[in-house]
Amino acid sequence: MGSRWLVISLLMTALAAPYAFSQGVRRDPGLFQGPKKEKDDNTRSVEGIVRDASEAPVAGAVVQIKDTKTLRVRSFITQETGQYQFHGLSTGIDYELKAAHKGSSSEVRTLSVFDSRKQAVIHLKLEARKNPPSGS
Repeated sequence: MGSRWLVISLLMTALAAPYAFSQGVRRDPGLFQGPKKEKDDNTRSVEGIVRDASEAPVAGAVVQIKDTKTLRVRSFITQETGQYQFHGLSTGIDYELKAAHKGSSSEVRTLSVFDSRKQAVIHLKLEARKNPPSGS
């Protein structure tokens, strides 16, 4: 008779479990989800500060980043502190960055595929544009 109670007890437990879950009983959220996916390791970001020739931060400068594979260009207008940022960049693509503001521009800087930082920092410095020699 003891084994009969054991079978009945196990059967009742098995039948009661779905009812308990449907009644709001807390359970481990990862219990039925399988292994957790790691954060996307194929993206990175770049940020920096745009400064003028006297090293002062420049608000309102336009920073452009160009994907050297697709040639897609994205822009960011710097904040009061001269800061810019771009997120969601591929780790497998080189990017070219440059800044411009009121007749001044920076040299083109490259964020290389060989730069393994997830959050790269590249500061840009504005210099007066050089006028081409006149042909007169």
